[in-house]
Amino acid sequence: MNWYLKVIKNYAGFGGRARRKEYWMFALFNLIFIVVAGIVDNILGTTFKMDMGGQSVNLHYGYFYILYALAVLIPGLAVAVRRLHDVGKSGWMLLISLIPIVGAIWLLVLVVTNSKPGENKYGPNPKEILI
Repeated sequence: MNWYLKVIKNYAGFGGRARRKEYWMFALFNLIFIVVAGIVDNILGTTFKMDMGGQSVNLHYGYFYILYALAVLIPGLAVAVRRLHDVGKSGWMLLISLIPIVGAIWLLVLVVTNSKPGENKYGPNPKEILI
């Protein structure tokens, strides 16, 4: 939870580097909270409804889901950019995910790659600072 809060506190900090642990702990807690928001929407009946050919279909997300997703959009982008910085790539490499299938796989490879040792142009290695 501390890693999640660290990312939230560094709300729009796109500079520097983020360890794998920081990125993946944020991703884990983000997934948990987004599922909880969807469950709350379903329990409270605040899910969105869509008309499909005369039938009303309930979507599985609603106001709480959308509010939470919007609240963590910028911190999520920021930690992803810092994670790419940690492996020596520019934050613009996030755009590679727009390439169907191959882009998402390549981005996954980048975010699971170990840090580049020592200092790079984005700052000192966060693993070496915390040790």
